Amino acid sequence: MEQMPEPAPRRLADLHSILLRHHKSLLESERAVYERDVARIASTGQYLNLVMNDPWFAWLRELSQFIVLVDEARDSRNQPTDGVANRLVLEACLLLTPDEAGQGFARRYFEVLQRDPEAVLAHRDAMAALEKV
Repeated sequence: MEQMPEPAPRRLADLHSILLRHHKSLLESERAVYERDVARIASTGQYLNLVMNDPWFAWLRELSQFIVLVDEARDSRNQPTDGVANRLVLEACLLLTPDEAGQGFARRYFEVLQRDPEAVLAHRDAMAALEKV
């Protein structure tokens, strides 16, 4: 017997959770490299300011903005449809595709996966979770 797909709101909540977890792991990876190569981050406020304004972290803003799109779909006055959920899950998979020859997020994501084994494991976990959404 084939299992019925989860309703769109549940799928979008799951997508949101997966992306937030992955975003956090990428931020932690970038923070470690920033502190190693640039300067120690002394406070949470300084870290937040860097994440929001420093070019070092700018590439992660594409993922941040995508998470906002998922939030907006979840919070819409109209119940999200399966079509919206399907589109956002597909877009998440495409966004999380590293590309050595790419630009922006895809290129930097590729670079992180080359240098950080923890990021590779987080990527594996995110992709496995996305397959179930």
